[in-house]
Order: sequence, then C-alpha cells, then structure tokens
Amino acid sequence: MGYSLADWMIYTVWAIFGLMIIDFLIVLFQSFWQGSFHPTFILGYLKDILYYILPLNILVSMSSIDPTGYALLVFYFIGGLAVIIKYVLDIKSRFAT
Repeated sequence: MGYSLADWMIYTVWAIFGLMIIDFLIVLFQSFWQGSFHPTFILGYLKDILYYILPLNILVSMSSIDPTGYALLVFYFIGGLAVIIKYVLDIKSRFAT
C-alpha cells in the first residue's frame, strides 16, 4: 500500500467500484427476494459507469496538458469523493426502506 498520488487515484477508483458492486448486490438480492427481478436494473449501473467513471478517466488523461499540474487532479478527487458519497448514501437509503 503506497501513499503516492497515483496510489490514491487508484484507491479512489477501487472505492467507487467497490461501493458500486455492493450497491448492485443489495439491489440484486432485494429484487430477487421480493420476486420482482428484472435485468433492466443493470442498465442503471452501466449508465453510472458512463456518467461517473469515464469523466474521471478523462480528467486523468488530460492532466498532462494542465499548466498548473494539480488543478485537474483536484477536480478528479472532488469528483471521486462525490461519487463515493453518492453510493454510500444510496446504500444507506436501501437499508432504510
């Protein structure tokens, strides 16, 4: 386990995907046990990858043209933290109902 900036970027993506998988499994098991299983809920997670993960990857790929060297990385971590908070709140709300 490292503490460099690149390591923290990888940990951010791991946290996002880990929370996404946990949320996916909760929705899968809840819908399966309720008898309302329909495979279209998977499309929401594919949209989340397209809307949340892809822009983070674009920010990382554009960091080489950033004249300050840190502005896009700050936006990357702010966006990553926002996605992590979104999934934590989604998981929390799934247990509240």
